[in-house]
Amino acid sequence: MSAGAERALRWLGRLDAEAAERLVASLAGGTVEELTQAWDVWAHAGQLPPPGDWRVWLLQAGRGFGKTRAGAEWVRAMARAVPGARIALVGATIEDARKVMVEGPSGVVAVSRPADGMVWRPTSSEVRFGNGAVATLYSAAAPEKLRGPEHHFAWADELAKWSHASAWDNLTMGLRLGARPRVLVTTTPRSTALMRAVRGAPGTVVTRGSTRDNVHLPGAFVAAMEASYGGTRLGRQELDGELIEDVAGALWSRALIERQRAATVPELMRVVVGVDPPAGIGGDACGIVAAGVGRDGHGYVIEDASVTGASPERWANAVVACAARVSADRVVAEANQGGAMVEQVLRAAQASLPIRLVHATRGKAARAEPVAALYESGRVWHARAFPALEDELAGLVAGGGYEGPGRSPDRADACVWALTALMLERQGEGRVRVM
Repeated sequence: MSAGAERALRWLGRLDAEAAERLVASLAGGTVEELTQAWDVWAHAGQLPPPGDWRVWLLQAGRGFGKTRAGAEWVRAMARAVPGARIALVGATIEDARKVMVEGPSGVVAVSRPADGMVWRPTSSEVRFGNGAVATLYSAAAPEKLRGPEHHFAWADELAKWSHASAWDNLTMGLRLGARPRVLVTTTPRSTALMRAVRGAPGTVVTRGSTRDNVHLPGAFVAAMEASYGGTRLGRQELDGELIEDVAGALWSRALIERQRAATVPELMRVVVGVDPPAGIGGDACGIVAAGVGRDGHGYVIEDASVTGASPERWANAVVACAARVSADRVVAEANQGGAMVEQVLRAAQASLPIRLVHATRGKAARAEPVAALYESGRVWHARAFPALEDELAGLVAGGGYEGPGRSPDRADACVWALTALMLERQGEGRVRVM
């Protein structure tokens, strides 16, 4: 392809999907064919093979990212590069392999060009190319059928749905033809033992991607998905392509957090902002979490206003701003990092702010246990998704310890202080609105 044609294609690739379709429809047939064949120009970065001497390319991405198209194009490229190649196409079931990997709108048949000499033979479950390369369909639900065949390459689709880990073992043991046997895994992640093993194996290169990376998806669809699932565990898994795992012995399981997500929040009778101040400047986050008690007697986490790497003045202003937004009755701040200093900083930001200093006599996980029990009993709810806070809650381990992101669960600790003050202590205080 000429340099001019490539520049034109790159310009076309920057158009929105509707404009690009109108332009392509107006072109002559030969030009359209050249455009559709320029996969390396149309593809976004996550759909192209990574550099280096990898054995497994794990393309872990959200729905609509373009994983199937990437897999089909890679199979076609390997077939063209190695005449006579033997390629395994493995789906969770044989039906998935046929309908998605081969016959689907982004499957091998759809991406093939006349020059490939491709022939699809459903009766033998084979895709044959003009240069002698053959791609054969297999089902991960029938692992024994992968025990004998040898292959140069393999495309494994939706690994997180595979019901038999032995299918992966049999597949990889049969990858022994040619100088550089390789396998592409395309999947929306789930925390399965097989998924974790493949991801952590030597020779695996991981490409991460989300639904929003595909500029060809309708904007309305992406916006609707974000509005419905953004920040939730399901959204982070199915849209953002995150592998979200439960920590062994965690006080908050991911399922528990999802269960306690409120559809609506009732009128709140009291609101508290919990604060876990940082030990210094530029280190840990300042945890700032607001929670309230509704007329139903349940607790509701309503805001995570935590800030990272902030000066005392900045985090104090963030506390004051959060308290004003939620009309807080009181700020409850941990005083272990210098009680007088904490109160002085907050007073400097807002002299009339109702402040209560609390001192931690137990570790963060020990303080969190009774609050986690409130979640278990269905008495605390999250008003919406709070991904950073929820990651920290899910990292607190019963009996002590923390296995979540960052050095310290500052957001989680602020949340625990707020809910403890609201629901585990006798308050008897009237409502004070922060102006």
